[in-house]
Amino acid sequence: MDVVIVGAGPTGLALGIDLARRGVQALLVERERGLFPGSRGKGIQPRTQEVFDDLGVLDAVRAAGGPYPARLIWKDGEPVGERPVFEEIPADEGTPYTDPLMVAQWRTQEVLYARLVELGGRVAFGREVTGLEQDADGVSVRFADGTAVRAGYVVAADGGRSAIRRALGVGMTGEPVDPASFLVADVTVTGLDRDHWHTFPAAGDAGLALCPLAGTDDFQLQGRLPEGTRAELSLAGVRELVTAYTHLDPGRVTGVRWISDFRPRTGLAERFRVGRVFLAGDAAHVHSPAGGQGLNTSVQDAYNLGWKLGAVLQGGAHEALLDTFEEERRANAADMLGLSTAVHRGEVRRGRATVQLGLGYRGSSLSVDTRTAPAGIRAGDRAPDGRVDGVRLFDAFRGPHWTLLGASLPRIRSLPSAPESYGPGVFLVRPDGYVGWAGETTGGLREYAERAGAFAGT
Repeated sequence: MDVVIVGAGPTGLALGIDLARRGVQALLVERERGLFPGSRGKGIQPRTQEVFDDLGVLDAVRAAGGPYPARLIWKDGEPVGERPVFEEIPADEGTPYTDPLMVAQWRTQEVLYARLVELGGRVAFGREVTGLEQDADGVSVRFADGTAVRAGYVVAADGGRSAIRRALGVGMTGEPVDPASFLVADVTVTGLDRDHWHTFPAAGDAGLALCPLAGTDDFQLQGRLPEGTRAELSLAGVRELVTAYTHLDPGRVTGVRWISDFRPRTGLAERFRVGRVFLAGDAAHVHSPAGGQGLNTSVQDAYNLGWKLGAVLQGGAHEALLDTFEEERRANAADMLGLSTAVHRGEVRRGRATVQLGLGYRGSSLSVDTRTAPAGIRAGDRAPDGRVDGVRLFDAFRGPHWTLLGASLPRIRSLPSAPESYGPGVFLVRPDGYVGWAGETTGGLREYAERAGAFAGT
């Protein structure tokens, strides 16, 4: 076995898809008997939509959800105002997706799981990991039923209470974001339209919101409770909250599909790699749900790690390439934690700061720009969409390969130029859609491509 992925949430499933399309033998193991049943991470940011486009699931994800409705604010049983959830960002040729999608997490995971199976991947449900040992050649993973499996690498995508992280002895630093208790639930409600995100503020920053979950018949209930109080996690408890905060009669809540409570906090693992074991998703970083950054940052972890594991396992890249996962993703996750907290506290608006289109790796050792005065897109930046000789770049990028713009190199997919929006130069685009190398000529390009594993598997 090449890779064992522990956890079949969005992180593990996205990584499984990426490895499957590269021909890497990977096994996903999940402690639970099935996929996560709730709506928790419902926001799919534009950058994640670009990732899903590449992984072949964007159309299905779009069909499973829909756009965010405007917020409708209620007071004393009457609507008193309406406002958009996100500031508007105009689309252009380089950024075709600018609006976040609302997709219940359980639906996103169903789409990802179907794609994984289509590619020949699989998930072993009901397999709880209890420990692991690693040596110079691989990792042995032990399960609660007494069995074990051996793999070249292990990826811990098993959530904020990661058993793998604890087994490795990796600490997590962070802080509380809000002293209040929060409740989130998927409920069936009558008496409210599905064209608005209904918000019922109360004294002392407490309040309740009921958001129609696109692609379902449910509403997502979100409650911020007064400090020192907690709600009963049941239909009766939800009805009590709805009665206390809204004008609706308790009987309007006719069912609860899923429910959870939490206190928002941040957490960042001290390390994202220990030998042959990697931490990704919530196992590596825990966010406030405000701003919709957690699931999206987790998918970016998978997208960053997948091509690197593939390059090493297929024999064309040095194992040191895997060190750049922690180098790139830990700094990025730290930034996203700060952003999530700022959104939660009302210091940053949901908009350009939260769509993740501006994230990049300019400071990475994998980002090499040999131009004397680079203008426009630089090494480490997201590679925008555009057209070259009638070919859409995102179509050219789609797949597990590297793409060269403005020159040609044997065994690398190439286009004769880059769009004007890139500025002058030659650009080598990584499999995860970031510019790895840029130069005025191709001098040094081959050496970089060999070091970064661009020829692996070709």
